[in-house]
Amino acid sequence: MRRRPVVGGSPLRVLVADDEALDRAGLAALISACPEMEVAGESAAGEEAVSLALAAHPDVVLLNVRVPAAGDIATVERILASAEKPAPKILVLGGDDLHGYVYRALRAGAAGFLLKDTPPTLLLSAIRTVAEGHVLLAPSAIKALIDVWRPADPIASAPDLRLLTRREAEVLALVGRGMSNRDIAGFLSVSEATVKTHLNRAMAKLGLSTRAHVVALAYDRGLVKPRCLQA
Repeated sequence: MRRRPVVGGSPLRVLVADDEALDRAGLAALISACPEMEVAGESAAGEEAVSLALAAHPDVVLLNVRVPAAGDIATVERILASAEKPAPKILVLGGDDLHGYVYRALRAGAAGFLLKDTPPTLLLSAIRTVAEGHVLLAPSAIKALIDVWRPADPIASAPDLRLLTRREAEVLALVGRGMSNRDIAGFLSVSEATVKTHLNRAMAKLGLSTRAHVVALAYDRGLVKPRCLQA
């Protein structure tokens, strides 16, 4: 595929993975129309997406999942496991009937989760955001993901968190809720720099490299829990 010149660097290479040909073509056309992006390839989900991601070396994989097709979430894991470093960022598109898929996607290593009806301009912005290494969740995805922030004593409930100070564990839990550093700073009445320091120290102690890993760990350790797991 022809590479377009982009001022200040190469265009973002985006692989579109969707088992519906019409949806796939629409997403590819949207990306092709953006001067700073190019379509690295088009594939159905599953093994075809894994193989093409390995061959095409995209910066971002736009993966349209079919709830409740659990294999689509497994595709996230397989792409990341087989990709050369640096691995592509995976932005998952899902329907509004989430049922825990946001949590499963993040745990598998996805960098973001948006609804399929996300407006085109916001979708392009989301691709840029995850390519820069940030985590991005649609507001409705956060609502589906989180019911309450718990427990009152998170360190006592998860022994491996005893490496953390209480404040570091608190910041970790708030990141798990999908809050930004700015929101956390306001919630805790501290500076954003202080939040960043606590978060960086917690990530270093636990061997976490991305904010997505922080969110997944917060769920794994019970700091927050998916609404679908409520009694």
